Amino acid sequence: MSIVVGYWPTAEGRAALRHGVDEALHHQTDLLVISDPGDAPARDQDAKAAEASGVTVTTRNASDAGMAAELIDASYVEGMTLLVLGLRRRSPVGKLLLGSISQQVLLDAQCPVVAVKPHVSAVG
Repeated sequence: MSIVVGYWPTAEGRAALRHGVDEALHHQTDLLVISDPGDAPARDQDAKAAEASGVTVTTRNASDAGMAAELIDASYVEGMTLLVLGLRRRSPVGKLLLGSISQQVLLDAQCPVVAVKPHVSAVG
């Protein structure tokens, strides 16, 4: 049993990581955090803070196929029970379409997907 988080070094990505940690603690499972290679330093720093809460965290860089493909592939791994993504707040026009990664993951993932938003005060 495991949970995967799509991480970006943004308020939305950190909200997804926090939610993933909360779920992992609740279900007593571990966490896989995937990010683009360029985001690895921030991801690793935030993952260390997550481990301080008692969750076992594994990190992985997305392949050349991209974040959407990497997250979808992870959702098909045996025992993967949840995928967590952060979503940006959108304008009324922007609400008609999700971001391409979010939309593709929501439509193609094998396991349940939770999309979280940061608290309004965290966006800025």
